[in-house]
Amino acid sequence: MSRVVVGMSGGVDSAVSALLLKQQGFDVIGVFMNNWEEKDEHGVCTSQADWQDVQESCEIIGIPYYSVNFAREYEERVFSHFLAEYRAGRTPNPDVLCNREIKFRAFLDYALKIGAQHMATGHFVRTDARGRLLRGSDPDKEQSYFLYMLKRHQLKRSLFPVGALRKAEVRAIAAQAGLPVSGKKDSTGICFIGERRFKTFLQNYLPAQTGDIVSDAGEVLGRHDGLMYYTIGQRRGLGIGGHGDGRSWFVSGKDLDNNRLLVVQGEDHPALFRRSAALEQITWVGEPAGPAGASIPLTVKLRYRQADQPACLRYDGEQGELRFDSPQRAVTPGQSAVFYQGEVCLGGGIVVE
Repeated sequence: MSRVVVGMSGGVDSAVSALLLKQQGFDVIGVFMNNWEEKDEHGVCTSQADWQDVQESCEIIGIPYYSVNFAREYEERVFSHFLAEYRAGRTPNPDVLCNREIKFRAFLDYALKIGAQHMATGHFVRTDARGRLLRGSDPDKEQSYFLYMLKRHQLKRSLFPVGALRKAEVRAIAAQAGLPVSGKKDSTGICFIGERRFKTFLQNYLPAQTGDIVSDAGEVLGRHDGLMYYTIGQRRGLGIGGHGDGRSWFVSGKDLDNNRLLVVQGEDHPALFRRSAALEQITWVGEPAGPAGASIPLTVKLRYRQADQPACLRYDGEQGELRFDSPQRAVTPGQSAVFYQGEVCLGGGIVVE
């Protein structure tokens, strides 16, 4: 009997993944990763409640369960990078690095060490016999964007039991089995850290330096609380609504040298749009989609919920440039640009200035 270790978060997707694998005849072990041990601003350690949900779900499914701690790996491989990116004025995506370094590296190594042939998660993605990463079947929950840094040797060891299901189907399976997490809301917080008041959370680790908010005409409109708290295209929280012609103000850039937040008026202002984006840290799930130096047609997502955008990529090693068929709004340094051809997630890169 093939052994599978399921990474269980305390949510419904991973619980149903374990249930389905058990029903399919696998030797299933549920493992909870406790990688962040600090309490939130209310003094609550959310991982304790999640661990309780994992235990109750595994009891009902009828599988053994354990807890492992990768707090040191998370601190060194993910969180330190997360802080460094904000310190540099960029807007990182910690979930992408968390998946590569913790769930599909540290956790996969652990699963193989205890004799499993595969690991499994509740991600809404699929794979095929060639080890390619495919979009999940539910377009509203599809998560290949967050897994683009994985390699085929990792994917060939990974199972995604809910990838071909819709979220409503997952909840229905959980309810029918009597799992206590069937109605539990989805987590939308930082990977392993959970939902926090982001500004308050970041203040605990990075000193904020206030500065001027400056219009594209050079007029000082107000003061910002620290460049790290703002992202390109942001409208809310600027506190400068009384200026200009009454239209909303949007963040168009950051002047790091002078600690100035740059803003423009109107959501369609040209300064908010880019026809191209420079990339670094380009990585491919399998073989590159084309030779270095060539113009490769593909589609790209510049943020998780964005619809696919047609573009052409030229790359040389880990560096490259995307040229978009139509100008893209709020292209944000530090975020991931993820490449697709049809259903296949090819890889991606990190947007730079």
